[in-house]
Amino acid sequence: MFASLPIFLRVPLACLLLLVNTVLHVLPLFLLTLVRLVLPVRALRQACGAALVGIAESWLSVNSWLWGAFTRTRWTIEGVDGLAPRDNYLVVCNHQSWIDIPALQKVFNRRIPFMRFFLKSQLIWVPLLGPAWWALDFPFMKRHSREELERHPELKSRDRDATRRACEKFRHVPVAIMNFTEGTRFTQAKHDAQKSPYRHLLRPKAGGVAFVVDAMGDAIRHMLDVTIVYPDGAGSMMDMIAGRIREVRIHVRKLPILDSMRGDYENDTAFRERFQAWINQLWTEKDERIAQMLTKPV
Repeated sequence: MFASLPIFLRVPLACLLLLVNTVLHVLPLFLLTLVRLVLPVRALRQACGAALVGIAESWLSVNSWLWGAFTRTRWTIEGVDGLAPRDNYLVVCNHQSWIDIPALQKVFNRRIPFMRFFLKSQLIWVPLLGPAWWALDFPFMKRHSREELERHPELKSRDRDATRRACEKFRHVPVAIMNFTEGTRFTQAKHDAQKSPYRHLLRPKAGGVAFVVDAMGDAIRHMLDVTIVYPDGAGSMMDMIAGRIREVRIHVRKLPILDSMRGDYENDTAFRERFQAWINQLWTEKDERIAQMLTKPV
């Protein structure tokens, strides 16, 4: 619709409409959050929580419509048949760009429960979005360097306890928990510094996945293994709006979470080695899939 506009008009207009959409959805979200905080009855608070998710899903739907209206990006999506908005999922994905997040929201919005991310604690200060994420029960985690953890090992247990508290809350509502398993966006410099054994991926961090699987228990029975590729190269949000991201390819694979995948990752050495081997195999398969997706003809 607006993709044919000159770039000097298209980019500011798209940014303005994305901002307006955010404000129009975030303001009622904030008001409903205040109502939920003062309600004395748990059932009413849960009803407000469901209404908050409805507002968020509406916001994501309009965002996706705007992406479609302002860009000619071609979306190739495989593997989303049979997903259910009332089932719980753990979503694991490779991470290349900030575009990954709206891409995942476009694919999964209203196909599965509303996705929650584990966010860096600093992001709560992002105007509008930070408080909105808090209102929607996104868990905020403090990130610590290896040096900090060596000096203060108790910090590791704090993050683990925060993960368990968040998962305990999620056990009582339909939820999809999102995990970028590499822990950071892919760059060639990071790849080289890690001496990653994969061609297109950084080394996966198994601990976060293991903690979520164990903390959620039987409440979560399926994992969605998501692979995103950008045949023309990953860019920024501005690249997307400006029309420089011509195609996004997404593959989804639904996998069972077996009882053997639950255990004490921190203290059980044998379990930790098995879980790491499983994640490494998952990443080996994902690396091969990315190579195939990149070379697949249009």
